[in-house]
Amino acid sequence: MRIGVVSDTHMPRRGTELPAKLRQTFKTCDLILHLGDWVTMDVYEQLAAIAPVDGVAGNNDPVDIIRRFGQHKILELSGRRIGLTHGHLPGGGHGAKDNAERVFAGKPVDAVLFGHSHKPYLAKSGGVLWFNPGSPTDKRREPKYSFGVLEITPQAIEAKHIYMDTKK
Repeated sequence: MRIGVVSDTHMPRRGTELPAKLRQTFKTCDLILHLGDWVTMDVYEQLAAIAPVDGVAGNNDPVDIIRRFGQHKILELSGRRIGLTHGHLPGGGHGAKDNAERVFAGKPVDAVLFGHSHKPYLAKSGGVLWFNPGSPTDKRREPKYSFGVLEITPQAIEAKHIYMDTKK
């Protein structure tokens, strides 16, 4: 199973259309997961025109997105348990990965996908893959815009970042 992973689109403030490279890459995916800060359901509509979409809400999302997607979830995909969270928690003060660890502590997951920091991250620890795709539209202090692809096979879960110099 091939899954497109995106977070922190912050649209329309950071653009009105998702980048062409992201749209082209996601055409090869079976599912797209958005990890929050969609900001508008228009992002969902753009992604849903490419492939089925699921995800979670972020700290900048309105109530309709929160109600539709929730803030944390575990999806069973190709026999693997994938945890989704934006990476923010009430009270703040912790980093996105620390918050993701707190959300899924003690829960059996094979991977945790999170956003919030706009910083691409990929690591494996304790048998869990940790992945933040970064942002395709709001790179902040990062050198490049980014999103990701997750591949689930019977043998493994692999993730990779796809970097872009521009958000066009």
